[in-house]
Formats: sequence, C-alpha cells, structure tokens
Amino acid sequence: MSPLEPFGTRLRRAMDTRGPLCVGIDPHASLLTAWGLNDDVNGLERFTRTVVEALADRVAVLKPQSAFFERFGSRGIGVLEKAVEDSRAAGALVLMDAKRGDIGSTMGAYAEAFLRKDSPLFSDAVTVSPYLGFGSLRPALDQAVLSGCGVFVLALTSNPEGAEVQRATASGGGSLAQLMLNHMADENAGADPMGPVGAVVGATLGDAGVDLDINGPLLAPGIGAQGATPADLPGVFGPAVRNVVPSVSRGILRHGPDAASLRGAAERFADEVRAAVDGA
Repeated sequence: MSPLEPFGTRLRRAMDTRGPLCVGIDPHASLLTAWGLNDDVNGLERFTRTVVEALADRVAVLKPQSAFFERFGSRGIGVLEKAVEDSRAAGALVLMDAKRGDIGSTMGAYAEAFLRKDSPLFSDAVTVSPYLGFGSLRPALDQAVLSGCGVFVLALTSNPEGAEVQRATASGGGSLAQLMLNHMADENAGADPMGPVGAVVGATLGDAGVDLDINGPLLAPGIGAQGATPADLPGVFGPAVRNVVPSVSRGILRHGPDAASLRGAAERFADEVRAAVDGA
C-alpha cells in the first residue's frame, strides 16, 4: 500500500481548517454513569458512537484512550476498531493514545498494530514512551514514515509524578526531557510544514523550561478538567504555540450525551485556542 500524504502536512491542514483541537475519547466508568449508561460493552459502544458521530466530521483530531477499551477485552477492542474506522472516514485524524514503549521486535509489533495500513487499529498517529531510550522507538518511527503517520513522544507530561524522571539530569547535562526533545528535532529536520514526530507536553506546566522548537506538533494535555486553559498556551509553549494541539477530554465529554452540546463545547474550545494563538 502506498503511504498517505505526510502526517505533518495532514495535521497542519486539519488544524487550519477544523481548528486546533484534539478531543479525547475517554470512556471512564464515571462518565458512562454520568451519561446514564452501564459500565459494560453496550455502554461503551453507545458512548463512543455518540462522540464519533457528534465530532468526527468537525474536529481536527480524535484521541481514543486505548486502555478504556482494552478493559472490556476483545469486544471492547471491537468497539475501538469501529471508532477508528468511522472517525477517519468522517475526516478526523485519529491519534491512538496507547503510550506504548518497549524494545526490538515488541516495539515493532506495537508499531504494526497502530501504524500499518492493513491493521484493524490503523491510526494516523500513536503516543509512545521514550524512557527505555529514544532509540527503542526506532521501529515505530520508521513505520510511521512508511505509512505517512505520526508518533507523539512523551516529553514533559502533566502528571506531577513525571518530573522525577523527565526533569532528571541526562548524562550529557540538561534534563532528560530536553534530550528527548533534541532527538525529536533531529527526526523532524527539514520537514515542511511539520515533521511526523510530536512531543507530549502538559499545558499545566507553566513555563516548560525547555526548548520546544522541534519542527513538529506539540500535544498539550491538561486543558479543562486538569486546570489549564487555552489562555495558558502561549506562556507554556512560547514561539512554538502555533504547532500546539491542545487535548481536551472531560471538559468536552461532560457535556454529553447530547450531541449538540458536545459539538458546542468543542467549538468553544477551538475558538478559545484560536484566539490565544492569534494573540500570542
């Protein structure tokens, strides 16, 4: 199969035309309950279908969290496969939030699961962890390029526990997170408008304190329920703010199950992000 148009090109176009926003599909048990659904596969399916039907034709990126589907076993994975297929058919880019990290053939198998075009879980991008060494990601990086996909690498995450690893001093000096960002910049060198390797940097960090000029997208979780707002983005990301893909989950999903309310919440967030970026 021939590769898609490069991921950076497709993401830039989606952000420019649909708005710079990623909406997480995170079917927490508490959200299913809040929607009046049972915490079972039927509830999972109804929740997921509602989100996809409401948003996939209008938001730039949908980000299903794989764990919330995996907990239901093979039937849950079936719901996830359908969500990926329907989201992409409606024009949304799908970022599989799987946070995979391993070595050798195992990393290669994860890459094939999410980034090979004939896989039932084929997505436009996947999240990965580099903390077995950036080189351990090579199978995913190579598969992404072959397929025209992207890889989002954990750098500085929004959970407070992450700092003990990510802010640790690397062997050559500087933080471990900065070392990973430098590797990402190397992978993206020369790409236009953006390379395929993105970084995950929490929007709750205040001043990130690192060089985020990686010539790639910057996924920014933490907006909404975790306390960050679109207005915080310029302060965290500085000159790289135009490449930020803010990620909102509960801040939008709590407006369900009414589809119009979900769409309205997504539009408001996207408008707020546009205003923050344009004013930076």
